[in-house]
Amino acid sequence: MAPLSTVVAQLHAAANPANRAEMARVGIVGAQRLGVSVPAMRRIAKAIGRDHALALALWKTGIADARIVASMIADPAKLSERDMEAWALDFDSWDVVDQVCSNLFDKTPFARRKIQEWSTRSEEYVKRAAFVLIACVVWHDKNAPDAEFIAWLPLIAGAASDERNFVRKAVNWALRNIGKRNAALNRAAVSTAEQIQRQDSKAARWIAADALRELRSDAVRQRLAK
Repeated sequence: MAPLSTVVAQLHAAANPANRAEMARVGIVGAQRLGVSVPAMRRIAKAIGRDHALALALWKTGIADARIVASMIADPAKLSERDMEAWALDFDSWDVVDQVCSNLFDKTPFARRKIQEWSTRSEEYVKRAAFVLIACVVWHDKNAPDAEFIAWLPLIAGAASDERNFVRKAVNWALRNIGKRNAALNRAAVSTAEQIQRQDSKAARWIAADALRELRSDAVRQRLAK
């Protein structure tokens, strides 16, 4: 295991204060943020390799950049459900949610269960994680059956009226990713978007309009036809 202090020092050395201003502009927040770019974090993680104990220690630092690196080096087979819940409760920025879900959470044995459980949670970033997980599973799990994704469409419809920005954007992402997987799922996602469009909610109308614009586009239809 590489010393925790060494990795933290590497992150500080790679920090770019100018990045923090740009991050804040796009809603990437967090009190302990160094401003390390994702490519730099990936280089640090690649040099470390898989190290679950170090990942847990990096997470406990509370540094957003360190937590993203933690998600890159953690072992999904060793991450306990208890740790997964604890990490989710620590989420305080959308980029950390997305990186952790994409790098780690969607590869754990608990991913499907957490989608169900977190989709109705009250915490903004925990609820976002449910729908980011859907988007990531759709993208990464090439062998998952269509029925699994169709079963998640009611969760998407049920959360579409959540007006919180980082929830509605994740709900939209999940719906669009399902609809871009194949022609059958495109039809199912379009039908769900049309149902969402009828909800009396500004967020729902935005989600539906944005999803339908992409899912009905010539580019998506032509790709799916192939």
